[in-house]
Amino acid sequence: MLLYIHIPFCDSKCSYCAFNSYVDKFHLKNEYMKALNVQLDYELKRFNAQEKEIESIFIGGGTPSTIEPSLYENIFKTIKPYLKPDIEITSEANPNSATPEWLSGMYNLGINRLSFGVQSFNKDKLKLLNRAHTQTQAIEAVKNAKDIGFKNISLDLIYATLGDTKELLLNDVETAFSLPINHLSAYALTIEEGTPFESKSHMSKETLKLTKWLFNELQGSSFKQYEISNFGSYRSVHNLGYWGYKDYIGLGSGAVGKLDLQRFYPTCNLENYIKNPLDIRTEILMPEDKKIEQIFLGLRSCIGVNESILNKNELDKANLLVNENKLTFENGTFYNIDYLLADEIALFIS
Repeated sequence: MLLYIHIPFCDSKCSYCAFNSYVDKFHLKNEYMKALNVQLDYELKRFNAQEKEIESIFIGGGTPSTIEPSLYENIFKTIKPYLKPDIEITSEANPNSATPEWLSGMYNLGINRLSFGVQSFNKDKLKLLNRAHTQTQAIEAVKNAKDIGFKNISLDLIYATLGDTKELLLNDVETAFSLPINHLSAYALTIEEGTPFESKSHMSKETLKLTKWLFNELQGSSFKQYEISNFGSYRSVHNLGYWGYKDYIGLGSGAVGKLDLQRFYPTCNLENYIKNPLDIRTEILMPEDKKIEQIFLGLRSCIGVNESILNKNELDKANLLVNENKLTFENGTFYNIDYLLADEIALFIS
């Protein structure tokens, strides 16, 4: 199984962000981290952790680099008996708060992979997105992480924002590839409800063309695309676990967990979570829900869709797409050739 830990604290609120995160509740940090431990004890029992291994951990947010490494220590002490020997442990980080001291502290805890929220190396674009770091801070943070000993380093870029040009994006890509990274995530800007961008049009009319061009540029490197937004010479175990429909503990306010045909939602209200970390809503999934999710997750990634989960009608449609060179079929699994068609193919099959 997988473990996701949600840190809801941020040093700035990005203009596009709809995640459960806060810039004005740092006084709750200590109590929140204690509440995580209460929920963790409960979840390990619920997931029957004695019979399973945790094969990957992802600390996300929010901004995990706003929490000092010492506050993570109790969590890592609790989960130590359940960890797979070669486990991947990732933490997200923002360049402005991922100081050398923070990086060293997390490395000593056992974090072996970092994902930096860079988004762009262009100062005007960073200002538009309300990012708190500079180009220089982003470059230095990645280099510092490498010097400290991190072997697996990823960074995020955002495209399809107002003012994006091929020249700007190419500079972002070239700057990223000049750094010691082995993974990159490229996300098209999504306008979410309740964000400052909701009332503005920041999406380019040429988004699809821009996406195809950008993905070709990324594929031209040693990195290979293994999901719509993810490229690398290294493939994240945690990412593959989600797309492969493995079970995962969702720890923290606003996190999500999954066990068999159940999905768990801890309360998004930060103060209420601290008072009662076990205030968790349960959603029961139907077998058909599971199959639909497996189909669209498999088609948007290198996981693919195993023929065993498809009924005759769905198999016929999938085979038709193989004949039309839209899918490939290998060792009992259908694979998507063009991830940009993932949603359309999933709708067609299911």
